[in-house]
Amino acid sequence: MPFAAVTYDVKPGFEEELAEIFRTFRRVKSDQVRDETGAQAGRILSTAVFVRDATLVRVIEYEGDLDAVARHMAAQPGVREVERKLKPYLSRPRETDTVEGFVATFRRSLLRTVAQVSVRDRQPAAG
Repeated sequence: MPFAAVTYDVKPGFEEELAEIFRTFRRVKSDQVRDETGAQAGRILSTAVFVRDATLVRVIEYEGDLDAVARHMAAQPGVREVERKLKPYLSRPRETDTVEGFVATFRRSLLRTVAQVSVRDRQPAAG
């Protein structure tokens, strides 16, 4: 399963406040990601958030189309609430108030994947 990592430029010294924002995150009701026609375009399998000093990173494990995942996230009330709560702690503003702005910011903030290894990728031993 692929992973995506998205960065947030945050003001240093607010790690506990940022952690609290994500501790109270409202999960989506379904892991299913639909495209604009309503067809299944993927799934969000898991997420994790990391913070140190002036960098916050959200890691998303997903299946399917990453653009559809970003659009799905943009429409989720919990994600919108987190983005709103993060605004005072950002050192660089993020334009995430609209779906288009969220998706554009998501793409700009995406880290390049250089390696990805999972035990799930191993072939069972023969015999």
